[in-house]
Amino acid sequence: MGAIIVSLSISFLAGIPAVYLVVFIVSMSITHVFVDFIPSIFLGAPEDGTELSVLPGHEMLKQGLGFQAVRLASLGCLFGIFIFVLMFLPLSLVAKKIYEFTLTANLIPFLLIGVSLNLILVEKRKFSGLVAFMVSGALGLVVLNLGIKEPLLPLLAGLFGTSTLFLAIKNKTQIRKQEPGKIIKIKKIKPLLTSIFVSPLSIFLPTISSGQMAVIGNQFSKLEKKEFLFMLGTINVLAMAFSFLALFLISKTRTGSSAAIESLLGVPKKEIFILIIFVALLSGCLAFLITKILARKFILILEKINYTKVCVITLLIVSIITLIVSGFFGLLVLVISTLTGIYCISLKVSRVNMMGCLLLQTIIFYLTL
Repeated sequence: MGAIIVSLSISFLAGIPAVYLVVFIVSMSITHVFVDFIPSIFLGAPEDGTELSVLPGHEMLKQGLGFQAVRLASLGCLFGIFIFVLMFLPLSLVAKKIYEFTLTANLIPFLLIGVSLNLILVEKRKFSGLVAFMVSGALGLVVLNLGIKEPLLPLLAGLFGTSTLFLAIKNKTQIRKQEPGKIIKIKKIKPLLTSIFVSPLSIFLPTISSGQMAVIGNQFSKLEKKEFLFMLGTINVLAMAFSFLALFLISKTRTGSSAAIESLLGVPKKEIFILIIFVALLSGCLAFLITKILARKFILILEKINYTKVCVITLLIVSIITLIVSGFFGLLVLVISTLTGIYCISLKVSRVNMMGCLLLQTIIFYLTL
């Protein structure tokens, strides 16, 4: 959407001030982080016996607690917005110096290698984790250098989205009746402190994902699964918010949204960044309420429609969008990425290792500078 807005800003949207488009992109991006937990948790759920190997949200969905899973994650996002407001000033004082040090000492590729090795070594099946990382990394190297329009769409959709949907269809997964009225409480201090500790990594290390940061944080905090889900929401929204901060402080884009803002305005001035903070805060509060409403509506749909049909329809929609945005070769990449994702899932390791699709290219880029 950010890319579409940027392209239309010189034609159809030319009469709209760029700052208005930036406000729209920021509010859309923050809202997306909240709402995205609905399809992440409700779609592509695993078959019985394997839910423990994927997101805690899928395990809760199988227990009839899908709404509570979405609420925990969105609550974590809400806390993350307030943490961003509190952290942006301290980070503003040190972030530029830290980043310049990592560049001068050429630390970035070695830090990324360290993060990747750490995620592989924590796996019980270490060799399988390495295979998943290298296979997805090789795919990323090819796809990102093919010249396809919006290559991340078919690449990431295939590895993390349609592969899961395909397996859910194949296994004819059934979702038990949900209990949205059940109350779940967790301890929030430990996951919040962990989020504060690991989320600034997204400013300094390109292509590191919120999932990778959550895994790193969990190695130290040893959270329960529901606490982990809450922390994941916090880190997700902080990663997005910090991408705007990274653009403001060190002129680096860490997400497609920050890249779109840079295309529209360049590096934001102080007044614009203050506006971005206000928009993020307001959008987060509204998105929390919207997510709660949408999750309840989604449960009603799931209980009325066959779950396999929902997955099939979603799979078709993703394929059509890919064809429209990235063309025929993009659709071919989607198919190949889906098959690669299915293979990596069959290795029974954490799916975060498939972020090798971006990490390997970035490591090679910085090593050859």
